[in-house]
Amino acid sequence: MQAEIIQTAMGVVGSLGFALLFGIRGTKPLGCIALGSGIGWVVYLVSVAGGHGKAFGMLASSLVIAICSEVTARLIKTPVILLLVPMLIPEIPGGDLYYTMYSLIEGDSAKFASLLQLVLAEAGAIALGIILASYAAGLINNIYRHVRPCAHSPHK
Repeated sequence: MQAEIIQTAMGVVGSLGFALLFGIRGTKPLGCIALGSGIGWVVYLVSVAGGHGKAFGMLASSLVIAICSEVTARLIKTPVILLLVPMLIPEIPGGDLYYTMYSLIEGDSAKFASLLQLVLAEAGAIALGIILASYAAGLINNIYRHVRPCAHSPHK
């Protein structure tokens, strides 16, 4: 349990570091980034601990992070991408990518192929989570725009 708390805290620190590096300022955006990245990493840890694979954990966490960034961006009136990218920093499969390249350099083609498949699945899962949340947000936004004018129109 202690390792998971440290991982989550370091993920939040890393996300905030990248946010500052990208020039994001203000307590609202930085607070949203910290909260979103922490929640995303906890979702990943719970998913993997629940017996699901790393790729499914990445899908679940990136979906939650993308939803968080879509909602909070509208609440604090900032572009979604400014929140989404730093929130996703802990999800990057850097360790798996490192071991994939290490296996390639060492000439272990079987391990390389296995790890490459994992890294591609993780990257695809992250992308799919973002796409699903973005599509859902756009769909909800379109429905809201079309329903809202009708609700406020005067009846004749």
